[in-house]
Amino acid sequence: MRKLFHFVPHDALLSGPAGIPGRAVPSRPLRNEEPAGGERAGPATRHVEAPARRHAGSVSLRQIAVGEPGTATWLRDVRVALVPWMLARLVVGATLALARFSATSVGARPRPVPLGQGLFAWDAAWYRAIAEHGYHRADGSLRFFPLVPLLTRAVGWVTGDAAALLLVVNVAALVLAVLLGRLTRLETGDEAAVDRAMWLVALAPPAAVLVLGYAEAVFMALSVGAYLCLRRRRWWGAAAAGYLAGLTRPFGAVLGAAAAIEAARGWKAAGARDRIARLASVVAPVAGTGTYLAWVGVRYGDWLEPLHLQQRRIARGGVQDPVASLSHSASALVGTHHVGTGLHFVSAVLFLALLVLVARRLPASATAFAAAGVALVLSAHNLDSMERYCFSLFPFVLVTAIVTRRELVARTVFVACGAGLVAYSLLLFFGAYVP
Repeated sequence: MRKLFHFVPHDALLSGPAGIPGRAVPSRPLRNEEPAGGERAGPATRHVEAPARRHAGSVSLRQIAVGEPGTATWLRDVRVALVPWMLARLVVGATLALARFSATSVGARPRPVPLGQGLFAWDAAWYRAIAEHGYHRADGSLRFFPLVPLLTRAVGWVTGDAAALLLVVNVAALVLAVLLGRLTRLETGDEAAVDRAMWLVALAPPAAVLVLGYAEAVFMALSVGAYLCLRRRRWWGAAAAGYLAGLTRPFGAVLGAAAAIEAARGWKAAGARDRIARLASVVAPVAGTGTYLAWVGVRYGDWLEPLHLQQRRIARGGVQDPVASLSHSASALVGTHHVGTGLHFVSAVLFLALLVLVARRLPASATAFAAAGVALVLSAHNLDSMERYCFSLFPFVLVTAIVTRRELVARTVFVACGAGLVAYSLLLFFGAYVP
């Protein structure tokens, strides 16, 4: 497995790439913005600059040329992603077994429902039911978007719907890790950051839902794929992935903000066909969400029904000022509220801090996507599941991989993620925390 940390000698940094005297490191910002006028450096000529300030023991970026990925690179990324992917499934599965053993030994009654449901707990039970029996207006299932149930039913012709749901989700989680690694390489050129991104997206505490039958793995894979296409100016690929993301989660529509910023770069110099493709990438995520809402309107008479269901108390609980939501969550830290309520405040502070780093280290399009998503999450009266929602916004994982360059920091983060994944899984299986 490749090292997660690349240490570069100070002299080598001063003398240029590969230690060749007299060759300076090209000046190019880490934020991979497109040059003015619509022209952009080709993948074979884009370079990454080593940080200006260097300290002993720090991890610096090497100057590398980023070319079009070949088959060998894809296979290498899959091999690297497989290790944390398998580890995460081992951790969540072992935690479930431990939770069931503990509940049986103690003999606590009543037994938590999620503990009996296992990998089909919480929202996973809804996706499984929709795949098996379809939508029914009376049971509230319309608030769950259709792509994951559709994929589950398609695969289920061979495996059965229950196994198909877990297969779809877990394969999507592996695809997500690989695509996020590709995006990290495109934005930074740092192979160590590529590996860290793959490990973080597998081991972060909310990543437990990537093992359960949730839609987040599919949504994140599609949103990362769409953004990767946007950054490579593959507009039709971005449109296709964005449309499917809009069919997967309501957050999919937010990808339109990122697409609009990317499409605006070089707009004046673009030809007519290119402009059509750019517009398609902007409209497609909203069109994906709109397609499902239109189907609901035709079938059940109210195209806003999925959104109305989201505003019920058992879901988001309506729209509220984000400051009021955070204040309520903060008061729960010292009160007698549900354990998850107070933890939401801690998580919100963490994600807001990461949002600042996203704004400083990533392109404006990634910042717009993350900021719009966080605003939607924090505007809910009920902050249950906020960690999952924010985790599904990939810029947070990407920027964490970028800033954890120092070995001590990275190791600390990975240990904390592993412990958090165990704790998060235990709480969700015992029904003490809403994932």
